[in-house]
Amino acid sequence: MQSQHKSDILIIVEIWISSYAFRQKGEAFPVVSISDEAAYRQYFNGDEAAADLLIKKYGDPLVFYINGYIKDIYESEDLMIEAFSNMFVKKRSVDGPGSFKAYLYKTAYNLALRHNQRHRIPFLHLDELSFEPQSEELVDTELFRNEQNLQLYHALGKLKKEYREALYLVYFENMSYRDAAIVMRKSEAQVTKLIYYGKQNLKTFLEQEDF
Repeated sequence: MQSQHKSDILIIVEIWISSYAFRQKGEAFPVVSISDEAAYRQYFNGDEAAADLLIKKYGDPLVFYINGYIKDIYESEDLMIEAFSNMFVKKRSVDGPGSFKAYLYKTAYNLALRHNQRHRIPFLHLDELSFEPQSEELVDTELFRNEQNLQLYHALGKLKKEYREALYLVYFENMSYRDAAIVMRKSEAQVTKLIYYGKQNLKTFLEQEDF
């Protein structure tokens, strides 16, 4: 048991070092044609570089996603590391396309919920966890240096929370409706409706801003 605990800590440390190095140095991996699910399997077959690929790909976006819930960029980085460590400590059932990302983001959602239960709202329910993707620290990222993306980002903040999260997962994180439904704990049909009405509201806001 003690040996297992030690290995878990080492995984967390390795994730922190990798994610920190990528952000500070702007290091890039060569383009590799491999799915997230294949990289995840390779990690459990002993290829530690496969984990680096996944951290490089999802580290910053996951911080951004978590920060939309807890409004603390530093705590969000810690929870990003914890989310990855949960994925790497024990092999999860991820087989279909997009399943790794959906599982990772669902893990991050649960960690954000637990964080808010501990630090902010003792009796917070699942449907009261508000997603607000607004953070000055994260606006100056590669994604939001594009002026149109930045306008979309700010317009999202005006939507109802469920519209906001559904649109964010599908259009900013490129998730399928099915995978977004897994993260949001809803049916695919419910997500389809959220996307439809969210886009209608978003269109109205953007027209008001001469998008």
